[in-house]
Amino acid sequence: MAALGTARCLFRSYSRVKNVQKSKQMLVRCGVRTLCSGTQDNAPSDNTKPQITDPTVQDILSRITGLDLQKVFRPIKQELKPPSYKLMTDEQLEQAVELATEQAKKLLQMPPILPERKPINDVLSEDKILDGMDTAKYVFTDITYNIPHRERFIVVREPNGTLRKATWEERDRLIQVYFPREGRKLTAPLIFKEENLKLVFSQDRHEDVLDLCLVQFEPDSSEYIRVHAATYEDLDKHGKYDLLRSTRHFGGMAWYLLNARRVDGLIVDMLKKELIQDAVSLVSLFHMVHPQSESAQEAVSQQATGTDLLKIYAQKESQRAGYIELALQAYEQSAAKSSAV
Repeated sequence: MAALGTARCLFRSYSRVKNVQKSKQMLVRCGVRTLCSGTQDNAPSDNTKPQITDPTVQDILSRITGLDLQKVFRPIKQELKPPSYKLMTDEQLEQAVELATEQAKKLLQMPPILPERKPINDVLSEDKILDGMDTAKYVFTDITYNIPHRERFIVVREPNGTLRKATWEERDRLIQVYFPREGRKLTAPLIFKEENLKLVFSQDRHEDVLDLCLVQFEPDSSEYIRVHAATYEDLDKHGKYDLLRSTRHFGGMAWYLLNARRVDGLIVDMLKKELIQDAVSLVSLFHMVHPQSESAQEAVSQQATGTDLLKIYAQKESQRAGYIELALQAYEQSAAKSSAV
């Protein structure tokens, strides 16, 4: 019966996996194009600092995200359909679990994290002869198909005769008019207002906010970055990291806290849940992102690995050194007892 229940859960989730994967592929393609076009304008001054797109960084963030199939394929609100049943041998069930694991890894791929796009303030011409001809703005949009939206030409004629390029907000709205994207609204939902976010956060719906944000905003827009930062700050403030564990947003949260040099709470949470290796990986990534920190330099000089990295971090960097050291002592004592047995 347990095998039958597991199989039913896997097959019931299969259609949802395919639908989510399609929308994710659209978002990733958009993010990659944006990253390529913005690389020249937003090139980092420190070439040695690792980026979130680096394979090593992606590997560490993926490992500490976790892979809980029950959480990834948990039931969601949708139209009820008659359940389907399928009898499986142990071998077939094992293959189904392996397939579900691969699908879950794809679902856990992190959304793009990009620097904020620069404002568009380009004025093309100022035709004073048109000043006062009308009281409304005129917008001209190239709606040719097969043109990337970032390259689409959109201009605005102001009532005073000025012809300028459309701002990012105008571009997003007009592109949604001519090329509507499923789930995106012309005006942002009221849930993204600061006072409403606080109410949603109090209901532990942080993941819902981030999922909706992915659909509504472009990855390099100011609103996208603001909503993500507010969500991560609330999670860190209340220590609710587990709400994003085994979701595609956990890596982004960890990266945000790493760059802010505020990973103490996340490390303590990992130690409470006995995720020692995850805590070690997080400290290793901290040293990669902040190689000039006292903790990173001490780790290099001692060629430290494993739990020694945590000890050095606790001594040199952490604001909660006492708890980390006590947790490590308990872990080492437990490991010693297990090896003795």
